[in-house]
Amino acid sequence: MTNASLQLAATSGLLTLGMFGVGLALLAVLGGSFWLGTRVKSREPARPRPEEQPHLPPGGAVHEIRENREPDEVPRTAEGGRPLTPYELTNMQTRSSTDQKRPRWSRGSSGSFGGGGLGSH
Repeated sequence: MTNASLQLAATSGLLTLGMFGVGLALLAVLGGSFWLGTRVKSREPARPRPEEQPHLPPGGAVHEIRENREPDEVPRTAEGGRPLTPYELTNMQTRSSTDQKRPRWSRGSSGSFGGGGLGSH
């Protein structure tokens, strides 16, 4: 080894002091973030008490109902009459379908547009 490489490999007091300073700065940033988080949390409203929590309705839990629905028929206009405006078609209702069997995709179909399957041929 040459003298130059020995001098480069020797530890410097300035380097040790610099690393100690970086460690102290990191501790100061972490402590400051903890202090700031505590201040922000203290300004938040208090947690709700148990009596303020939501309760089940008197009839018990409400469950999901799965059924097939079908829309009402679109009103027909008389031959040669004026077309209906969107405002005349509002509040179209649905009703429970007579056939409650779930619709399935046709065999060999990908099930969606662009799904990558061969599709029905």
